[in-house]
Amino acid sequence: MAEIQYYGTGRRKTSTARVYLRPGAGEVKINRKAFEQYFPNETLRMIIRQPLQLTETSNKFDILVNVDGGGPAGQAGAIRHGITRALLEFNSDLRRALKQAGLITRDPRIKERKVHKPVHKGDYVWLRLL
Repeated sequence: MAEIQYYGTGRRKTSTARVYLRPGAGEVKINRKAFEQYFPNETLRMIIRQPLQLTETSNKFDILVNVDGGGPAGQAGAIRHGITRALLEFNSDLRRALKQAGLITRDPRIKERKVHKPVHKGDYVWLRLL
């Protein structure tokens, strides 16, 4: 018999998180490490817990996360987004509360790329690309 699990992909800046929610006691593993070990900063742990506390599902699921790219803040945002999407897969009735808290929408802000391009007479100019 297959184990029940709910999946959500979250993204923030250049980070991507694959989140699996499985029925359990509330244990969180990020890249096979303990939650407190991977994120020693309490603020980032609070950001990650937001969707679970809002929907009162903190102790209903064990959470397994594979996260890649970016820094700690971007990874925390990506995990929060992935947990939100997985909760929607679990129960679509949670959508209204998550939407009002602004957790469903992906944060589109990314670093603006700049290119140093040669122009007339060997001068260079910085161009902004998106």
